[in-house]
Amino acid sequence: MIISWNTTQACNISCVHCYRDAGTKRNDELSTEEGKKLLDEMARAGFKIIILSGGEPLMRSDIYELISYAKSIGLRPVLGTNGILITKEVAIKLKEAGLGAAGISLDSRDKNIHDKFRQSEGAWDKTIAAMKACREVGLPFQIHTTITTWNEKEVTDITDLAVEIGAMAHHIFFLVPTGRGKDIEDTTLKTEQYEAVLTRILEKQKEVPIELKPTCAPQFMRIAKERNIPMRFTRGCLAGTAYCVILPNGDVQACPYLPIKIGNVKQTDFDVLWRDSEMFNKLRHEPLKGGCGTCGYDGICGGCRARAYYYYDGDYMAEEPWCDRGVREVKE
Repeated sequence: MIISWNTTQACNISCVHCYRDAGTKRNDELSTEEGKKLLDEMARAGFKIIILSGGEPLMRSDIYELISYAKSIGLRPVLGTNGILITKEVAIKLKEAGLGAAGISLDSRDKNIHDKFRQSEGAWDKTIAAMKACREVGLPFQIHTTITTWNEKEVTDITDLAVEIGAMAHHIFFLVPTGRGKDIEDTTLKTEQYEAVLTRILEKQKEVPIELKPTCAPQFMRIAKERNIPMRFTRGCLAGTAYCVILPNGDVQACPYLPIKIGNVKQTDFDVLWRDSEMFNKLRHEPLKGGCGTCGYDGICGGCRARAYYYYDGDYMAEEPWCDRGVREVKE
């Protein structure tokens, strides 16, 4: 099982798609001690991998302490970062603290497109430098790319860059309209384009030695099965079943893109919320609606629950709106 902790709302850039609408630190973010208690509760609940993200997690002064503590209690800490703050010295400190890997965001091979997406001049150069720093000190890293109509044509070219620069994987995120992402909803890939890009990614997997994983696009599991492409993954959407997220202030959500508060770890231990939450148990045990409940792939796909929430007026059990299975009546 894998879990995310958005450790801070603070960020050094202002990406146009940011689901957390990050920028300024909240005054109610979890303290170091509250964070360590949360990590204990995650381990107690059976989680194995903890993604420390943000905002920008490297803006937390105690991030190395949190990484070290997570490692000490048997969790595998990994980082979700824009990479801008990673120098060789920072990469060394991250490795010494016990970081398993860094997920570094890169949205284009064209620095102008990337910098525009990240709204930060020079971001591309600093991000590439961060990857090279990680490679130099032996800290594993992977590339994270958010796909929209702006950059979908170059997705496999970014995979080639990932191979060239020494990344261990390329994880490709399909935009979900939440946070600032709502402002660019018109750039999301719709049904035919969505299916075509997923197919290109999975066919590319046959050609490269690194792992490719579409994220927030659970239909990749159905396409992989239809095309007999081996995958190590067991299910597409893990929201509430083998994954959830903790927000900077301690609120718990099934997914970063599904803005329904389940509880807060300052009031209730996380492992209790994970076990007893009505929403988590609904996601685990109740059948999905529409095409997602009848297509025959619900066990390995699950449809995007956050996208269903957005396009079906808050019904997170509705069918995935941009899958080519089932009937869709969504807002366009």
